[in-house]
Amino acid sequence: MTRPRRPVRTLALAGVGLSLLAACATGTAPGTAARAPIDLPRFMGTWHVIAHVPYFAERGHVASTDTYTLRPDGGIDVRYTYRTGFDQPVQTFDSRATVKDGTGNREWTTWFFRFIPTKFRILEVGPDYGWALIDYPGRDLAWVFAREPVMDEATYKDLVKRMDGHGVDTDKLYRVPQVREQVGKLGFAYPKEP
Repeated sequence: MTRPRRPVRTLALAGVGLSLLAACATGTAPGTAARAPIDLPRFMGTWHVIAHVPYFAERGHVASTDTYTLRPDGGIDVRYTYRTGFDQPVQTFDSRATVKDGTGNREWTTWFFRFIPTKFRILEVGPDYGWALIDYPGRDLAWVFAREPVMDEATYKDLVKRMDGHGVDTDKLYRVPQVREQVGKLGFAYPKEP
């Protein structure tokens, strides 16, 4: 009769436990640090909101973008630009963001009105930083960003699959019309105004 290898099994379980404990201690989700860090200066600039699981303040917006500008102190200025219809004036909303240390520049806190914090995570970026997948912890909200306003269908479907792989409920994902010709097409949200 052979005895089970308890020391090996115990060591393996202890290793898993220590990894989870370390993740909890840093506040970083397991695997976050293992991925390549986001190149923050490269991430800066304008991103078109290709699709989103919207929250109340974004519903009905078209031609929306987020522009990130790195400040000398390491903080980030954020400008959200949108229209409520293609014949409506451009509107902007400014906020600021900070990046959580030890997350590979993936976890951010955005401060609205200087004192209301919201969190979001950069799940993935394209190899050329041409697209990005973002979610809100808890996966209630999500965004597909791109450097160009129009995305081809094959790329979009691939990014939706990737988001689904991150646990985002992609059934709630709506495409944001970036050009007038997209209004009324299948899968695109409707503008708030004509």
